[in-house]
Amino acid sequence: MIYTRRDLVRSGAAAAMVGCMPGSLMAQGVFSAPRPTQPVISPLLMEKAKAALDTRRIPNRDIMGVVDFSKASRAPRLYIVDILSGVASEYHVSHGRGSDPAHSGWLEHFSNEVNSEASSAGAYLTSDIYHGKYGRSLRLKGLDHTNSNAEMRNIVVHSAWYADPQLAETAGKLGRSEGCFVLSLTNLQYVLLRLGPGRLIYAEKLA
Repeated sequence: MIYTRRDLVRSGAAAAMVGCMPGSLMAQGVFSAPRPTQPVISPLLMEKAKAALDTRRIPNRDIMGVVDFSKASRAPRLYIVDILSGVASEYHVSHGRGSDPAHSGWLEHFSNEVNSEASSAGAYLTSDIYHGKYGRSLRLKGLDHTNSNAEMRNIVVHSAWYADPQLAETAGKLGRSEGCFVLSLTNLQYVLLRLGPGRLIYAEKLA
């Protein structure tokens, strides 16, 4: 494999972040590498996500997040995509309980309504990283009429125990959020490292 200067810069940034992690987390193996395989993303979903990137005011256009809510929560369905190379990594992410009232593990519908506790479809702009109830979290701004209440509803990206991939393996599904994009603590660190403020997250269900 041929490494470019960009790859070396990225690897250095990743190493720096690992070096900043608390020693107790490192010792417990909480911070581990994501899946090395290249995930298969729906071409139609990617087309929609790229169209959103082209038509929205997104300051940083090198990396974007794509969420395929057509998949069950037991499967990785959040993709962090490098726009230039097309290389992506995948992560488990929860959906809202209002979108899955029977807790089947499948998202049934979206809602933009306040207090719906449902996930919302559409394009999001990532905002600042802050420390909240669940630790490090990433604020989001909804860019479409389908998710325009994201800020009012406090829809963010954060971590929680119920989004751990091991739970998906043992229970066959993740727990549900109140509409936030929730990952495991480990996976959140990688997503925040790669995605960060000023980028696009596009969430949709195609079928």
